[in-house]
Amino acid sequence: MDFSIRESRPEDLETLWRIDQQCFAPGISYSRIELATYMRGRGTLTLVAEADPGGGREAEVVGYIVAHGGRSGMGHIITIDVLEPARRAGVGSRLLSAAEGRLRAVGCRGVYLETAVDNHPAIRFYKRHSYSLGKTIPGYYSNGADAFVMVKELISPFPGR
Repeated sequence: MDFSIRESRPEDLETLWRIDQQCFAPGISYSRIELATYMRGRGTLTLVAEADPGGGREAEVVGYIVAHGGRSGMGHIITIDVLEPARRAGVGSRLLSAAEGRLRAVGCRGVYLETAVDNHPAIRFYKRHSYSLGKTIPGYYSNGADAFVMVKELISPFPGR
């Protein structure tokens, strides 16, 4: 799959919200207002993956990531969503890598995220990208599901490593 990464635009909100509804169950997915609030937050970045369908047709959004660069030196991956047909094509990995690079550039030494304890594909994906399990937050999601906090060091405290 041929795709590119770009900054989100205000007119992307509806498309990104619909993708979130497809990727996550009720109680885990965001409302339009929640997603818009996260995307507009100070220090937040939203990157969009677009697939080139070829044949002169308009590019199609197949995934996105919302991340926040905190003042504490820790970045936060708020959500990463990739449509089912685009999974296992490198879209999620490229989005995650691009967001981590941006977080590193604004001085984040590490990054964390939350994922449902029963979302085994996501847990495997994050472990492949050097995230480790931090702690469990009971009842984190509005549907009562628990979440794992997963963390990754972005800047080594030991130069040259």
